[in-house]
Amino acid sequence: MTNTTKRIIAGIVMAGIIGLIALLQGWGVPAVRWISVIIALGMIIEMFLAVKRTKFDLINKNYNYIVFPLFLAWLIIVLFAAYAVGAHPWKMLLLLMIICSADIGGWFFGNLFGGDKMWERISPNKTWAGQIAGIICGTIASVMYGLLGADTFFPQLLWIGISVSLLSQYGDLTASWIKRRLKLKDFGNIIPGHGGFLDRFDGWIYALPLIWFVMM
Repeated sequence: MTNTTKRIIAGIVMAGIIGLIALLQGWGVPAVRWISVIIALGMIIEMFLAVKRTKFDLINKNYNYIVFPLFLAWLIIVLFAAYAVGAHPWKMLLLLMIICSADIGGWFFGNLFGGDKMWERISPNKTWAGQIAGIICGTIASVMYGLLGADTFFPQLLWIGISVSLLSQYGDLTASWIKRRLKLKDFGNIIPGHGGFLDRFDGWIYALPLIWFVMM
């Protein structure tokens, strides 16, 4: 089975899971909160296992013995943010809309226009054109959320769209940076063709705590 086929099948399964979550949420089950918590726990477990598998000499190199525990501690903050934001399904939907739009827009226009790389040593496919396009696409998605949901333009959604789009991309870069330090291609393989929870939901790393902070 090719990697593309795996990605398509995984995408279909994830779409089915999203449909089930929406159905359960409609029945009054807090499915969004608990699936958010499960994903965040998966991110923590993947990072812990990745560090556990790492050779001792690598952990003692380049201050990794400080970097890895700090990143794990930050993922615990992400877990609390997932629990808090997950209690508000529409806010979580907004977050996912922005992150997905920024991710897809950055990938598409980055490949279309090419140009200078952002941090080639960390993530060789990321370009400045892709980052700018991702921010624009994520901000458009944020504004459309308000227009479609309430038929009203909310100026604050502009700032939320820009902030979440930017932070989601830097979450991606942070995860790539950590993987380079761990000498890994993917954190896991629980999602065929996509890697692990940390690989797929790295946009949460900074964006989810931001939404939690805004809600407080």
